[in-house]
Amino acid sequence: MTEPLRIGILGAARISDMSIIEPAHQLGHRLVAVAARNRQRAEQYAAEKDIERVHDSYGELINDPEVEVVYNPLPNSLHAPWNVAAIRAGKHVFSEKPFASNADEASYVHALAASTSQVVFEAFHYRYHPIFQRLLEISNDGTIGELTRFHVTMSMPAPAPDDLRWSWPLSGGCLMDLGCYCVHVIRTLAASRDSTVSLADAAAGQRADLPQMDEWCNATFRLSDGVVATAAANMAGKWNFSITATGTTGNALVPNFIDVHEDDRLIIRTEEHGERIERLGRRSTYAYQMDALAGAIRHGRLFPTTTADAVDNMMLIDECYRASGFEPRQAMTIKRG
Repeated sequence: MTEPLRIGILGAARISDMSIIEPAHQLGHRLVAVAARNRQRAEQYAAEKDIERVHDSYGELINDPEVEVVYNPLPNSLHAPWNVAAIRAGKHVFSEKPFASNADEASYVHALAASTSQVVFEAFHYRYHPIFQRLLEISNDGTIGELTRFHVTMSMPAPAPDDLRWSWPLSGGCLMDLGCYCVHVIRTLAASRDSTVSLADAAAGQRADLPQMDEWCNATFRLSDGVVATAAANMAGKWNFSITATGTTGNALVPNFIDVHEDDRLIIRTEEHGERIERLGRRSTYAYQMDALAGAIRHGRLFPTTTADAVDNMMLIDECYRASGFEPRQAMTIKRG
């Protein structure tokens, strides 16, 4: 058996339940420690989630000699600063997306990570599920003819007005929370076709009374092989996490590429064969991601969601903001050097 990962968790974020706690328990990894802004909250969280111990601060957790992997689900603006702190402490890093507040900040973290032998892994969990791999195959192998269009939708009902995703200081906004997935999916498609991707145009709408805070964003990208890829992200809409690939003789739809544990259908429609449904299994995207993280740390296996990949993703996000008339998110000060 592979030696269990020894994981420390920064904060008590909701996303941690599905992204780290459930797969860690399921796959036999250790949740060594947690730290939160409030120790009482951390103690309650540790008791509820079966985490071994509590630290008084993020810094104390990062310097715990038994913690080897730091999981960072903090608000967006705190991803890069605490990833930097963890890297400098000699830890592997498992960072929620988006990787940083902007491309410049991501580039700094990438350069720092590249100077070490540590694994720094961005948590685009969808990337590790077989359903997405199968969609790429169908898009590229002629099943639906020659691919012409590719569309990603990320939509959800609006968070509460005081939610951190509406906060400028915390690098909130629709593009950061949902749009980062759209951009990443389209970039991954392009890579699978040995193509490059460029932004054609983008438009976004501001959340009422929140300057520079994007509520929705639509963008069009062009792949160098001629495919048109579009993205629709909406943080005040209805639930919809879907991908549609359209070719000259058919199309393929993944109705929910985020929550495959709830809906594992891949629907293929072609002129010759009509409609058929493939089911790729309801094991969660997060479990597959945990396997990839453990493989990278324990066995040196390659993984796609690297720091270099994160920089490229943030560059397109920044470009979408500028094209939409918004400013890229502002980075917090990191002590460099």
